[in-house]
Amino acid sequence: MKTTGNTILITGGATGIGFSLAEIFVNAGNEVIICGRREDKLKEATNKLPQIHTKVCDLSKEKERESLHNWVNSNFKNVNILINNAGIQRMVNFREGTLDLFKGENEIEINFTAPIHLSAYFIPLFLKQKEAAIVNVSSGLCFVPIAAMPIYCATKAAIHSFSLSLRHQLRDTSIKVFEIVPPIVDTELDKGSREDREQEDRGIPPSEVAKATLRALEDDEYEVVIGMAQNLRMGARKNPEQTFQNINQW
Repeated sequence: MKTTGNTILITGGATGIGFSLAEIFVNAGNEVIICGRREDKLKEATNKLPQIHTKVCDLSKEKERESLHNWVNSNFKNVNILINNAGIQRMVNFREGTLDLFKGENEIEINFTAPIHLSAYFIPLFLKQKEAAIVNVSSGLCFVPIAAMPIYCATKAAIHSFSLSLRHQLRDTSIKVFEIVPPIVDTELDKGSREDREQEDRGIPPSEVAKATLRALEDDEYEVVIGMAQNLRMGARKNPEQTFQNINQW
């Protein structure tokens, strides 16, 4: 599909992969809207990239998801690409009962429910466009989970499944469904957890994920597994138990 002249909404667009996506798509000649929970981070993003439009939105809340859709629909009639990028990652120890589960942000709402709801909101609008796309950012951990982050990995596996079904449902429409599957990426998403696991690998730069996403749209490559995430996909197919044990040695 074309990668210029689009109007693109990127969730979680103020930092990390989201901001790199905003940057690469602005530079390619697109109008870009980003949303995020933290107003200060959105302001920082605007200072770096003045061309973007921003909206404060907590995607864990249903009313704010609806409000985001209404605002975009009212102000950006030509919106034709949704990138479901926002996500959080937490270590949850179920031996502690609900202690970890309820003390932080809701991974299920942000990582999985929000992409479903936003897709449902925007698909009727996108069907009116000559060309449109939904881009879901999952993770290599959708194939093989890290047990210390059970909910995050489960939501990414669910996003992978959802992307397959949505692509099939929309196969005869103007809407293309892409899934971007990154490996470990050097962002703030997992830094605390990496330290707890004494993990030295900081991951690839988020700009590499952005480049891969742009190429995916250019080439109509609907499932793009980046870098070391390919090893997890292959391991899940050939030797799932051993692959699981290999990444759960902490």
